[in-house]
Amino acid sequence: MLTLTVNGQQKQVDVENDTPLLWVIREHLQMTGTKFGCGAGLCGACTVHLDGTAVRSCQTAARDAVGKKITTIEGLTVGGKPHPLQDAWIAEQVAQCGYCQSGQIMQAASLLATNRDPTKAEIVAHMDGNLCRCMTYGRIQKAIIRAAADIRAKSGA
Repeated sequence: MLTLTVNGQQKQVDVENDTPLLWVIREHLQMTGTKFGCGAGLCGACTVHLDGTAVRSCQTAARDAVGKKITTIEGLTVGGKPHPLQDAWIAEQVAQCGYCQSGQIMQAASLLATNRDPTKAEIVAHMDGNLCRCMTYGRIQKAIIRAAADIRAKSGA
């Protein structure tokens, strides 16, 4: 039995220590916003945050998340409202098939948590490895820039 802190709530799960965090989140906790993509940590569809750092949940053992704060796309809201990235995603019409979007947003949120004014080059470098079959990379970058501006405006920076 493992105790995990997911989106601010403690959850007990009866899983093997080496069960991928992805399957704990999806199958045991029934939080399906985190997607299975490749299973090899190469596509980014399964990205979640561990203590604020973006990680591939398909390659993270459940035991490695014990004692850490896990944030999934379901927990990304700010004060009950969508994260600025979620609003920007809609405004920029990023999604086509949408499958990669939760992982893309989680990866971008980790960037904006530490850099509220990223350059396009910094965005490209940080998002490298999060794949989008629909090739909406240009819109993803615009949404990140829009969200960063919104975060700066709301913080008075």
